[in-house]
Amino acid sequence: MGYKLIFILFLSVSIYAQDSIETKLIKSTDFKADRIVSVDNFGTTYYIQNNTFYKKTSSSSLSYNNFQLGDLTTVNTFNPLKINLFYQDFNTAIILDNRLAEIFKIDFNAVIPYKNITHISTGFDNTIWIFNQDSQQLELYNYKTNKTQARSLPISSKILDLKSNYNNVWLLTEEYLYQYNYFGNLLNKTANNGYTKMVENNNTVVLKKGTDLYMFRTDNQTVTPILLPNLLTNAFFVTNETLYIYHDQTLQEFQLKTN
Repeated sequence: MGYKLIFILFLSVSIYAQDSIETKLIKSTDFKADRIVSVDNFGTTYYIQNNTFYKKTSSSSLSYNNFQLGDLTTVNTFNPLKINLFYQDFNTAIILDNRLAEIFKIDFNAVIPYKNITHISTGFDNTIWIFNQDSQQLELYNYKTNKTQARSLPISSKILDLKSNYNNVWLLTEEYLYQYNYFGNLLNKTANNGYTKMVENNNTVVLKKGTDLYMFRTDNQTVTPILLPNLLTNAFFVTNETLYIYHDQTLQEFQLKTN
């Protein structure tokens, strides 16, 4: 009986290992910030400190603040030439160029018809994805023409997160993870098994559940746990095959062994 139990335990561990993504710690860097937003392919770090948004390279540091709009809710740096900042308290989005100069301000309170926005993310050209709380719809909004170019059917579940690239957008709700194309057509709908946050990179979504992270592959709809040391994951994001975790004023870089 003992041999059978040992065999079963060994088998279960082997299966778990095969169905998990291993990681290797590359580097840990002391970094003081309230929130780290992202690190790009060139090592540029985007972060928030004292409600000010910073862009830091090895040789320079730029900053942007707009204290009259209240707390900075979210920042999206997918397009570094059109970075979008969202101030939910004032229902306002700001578009910045790569020098963090303001190139467009979107006051949704003044938009006709009025839009009550809870989440925004990058779109293509002069568009952003927004979630309209009043209509309960995801919209692809052109801020130059004040036109909605696409919209989803109404979504009743509470919205937790919104991420996008030029071609697709992912909407995480308490019940489902939705994937849409840039026409607003629903591509996939997957049950949410307790995930609360997500990041997207190269059409792969990393989901957070408690203190654990999982990789969701949109091509085959599989979810795979990512093996990590025990960390309080205050912020996380992925750039190519590198997973960044910000924990206790330390930015840690892990290589994802996906092959």
